[in-house]
Amino acid sequence: MTPTRLLAPTYRNMLRTLAGLLDRAQQQMADRAEALLSARLAADMFPLSSQVRFAAFQAQEAVFRLRGEPTPEWLDAVAAEGRNAGDAPGSIADSRVRIDEALSMLDTLSDAALDAGASLPIAIELPGGITFDMTGEQYVRDWALPQFYFHVVTAYAILRRHGVEVGKADYVPHMFGYLRPGTMPTA
Repeated sequence: MTPTRLLAPTYRNMLRTLAGLLDRAQQQMADRAEALLSARLAADMFPLSSQVRFAAFQAQEAVFRLRGEPTPEWLDAVAAEGRNAGDAPGSIADSRVRIDEALSMLDTLSDAALDAGASLPIAIELPGGITFDMTGEQYVRDWALPQFYFHVVTAYAILRRHGVEVGKADYVPHMFGYLRPGTMPTA
């Protein structure tokens, strides 16, 4: 499977899931949905608003990295919003804008847009001087997808922990496209 065929549909599916989770929060807790953006899974973790922004950032950052391009300032600003969301969580509408921006970018990709990046050298530089060197293929497998899923599942867990009624079907709604006819329980 090529990087484009793996990442683009995966990111689209899960960003739509994230949007759906925010919709569920608004439907079920209209009076406190905005406050949920400041909710955390644990005290030393980023809040829901950060998780949404980091997921949107991760999906777009991979596009630039696999093209061998630096991330643009506007995308770095999304990551900064995520790091600062504890102080400025924004609104659910703001979170939806970030998701929609990422989806729009992914929709512009050609079928092989990221594939040449599989052999590119990629360096992940973290605070404190930690640097990981890998190929684009290793980056996709060992960094891009795990980081992205971490933020989506953390958002899901924050919502569950704070009373939004969501379950596995809300996390993987795209799977219903594969449902074998006649196998869905009726009761």
